[in-house]
Amino acid sequence: MSNTLLTQIEQNHLLEVLKNRFDQHMHRHPSVDWSVVSSILLASAQKILSIYKMENTGGEPDVIILDHDHLAYCDCSRESPIGRRSLCYDKAAWDSRKENKPIGNVVDMTKEMGIELLNEEIYRKLQSIEEFDLKTSSWLLTPEAIRAKKGAIFGDRRYDHIFVYHNGAESYYAARGFRGIVRL
Repeated sequence: MSNTLLTQIEQNHLLEVLKNRFDQHMHRHPSVDWSVVSSILLASAQKILSIYKMENTGGEPDVIILDHDHLAYCDCSRESPIGRRSLCYDKAAWDSRKENKPIGNVVDMTKEMGIELLNEEIYRKLQSIEEFDLKTSSWLLTPEAIRAKKGAIFGDRRYDHIFVYHNGAESYYAARGFRGIVRL
């Protein structure tokens, strides 16, 4: 993925897509005004670029309220973003694979995109807004104590319940991707 800033045409198109999504899903951000969001976006070419990358990998980013007044763009695609699946957790996990290495890893991809990987708390917050990952799962930011033992955590929703569990960090699946946020 390129780190080149967007052209004016690309930026205008992205803002139009984001505004339409914002208007269609007001339950994700009640009482938030689009003019506030758009002014924050227009003040940061880097935030716009990161959200553009979220959009281009299938994340369908939209505004959510993290807590009280803190806003963020978060991947709100029904299932884990299609352009961010089949990845192991981090470079150490990728390096540990001797055969059948995936195309990349989650931690490096989040850095390249300029986004944060959802932690368990934010993932549960997202799931309280709407139902996500009914058929897929999403890697989550893994606590160091778990990662030190070569594990990583992921979440999904099954049986009307949010599950967070573990796997070897080197594993990867076609139905497991990751979600990210850009704080505004």
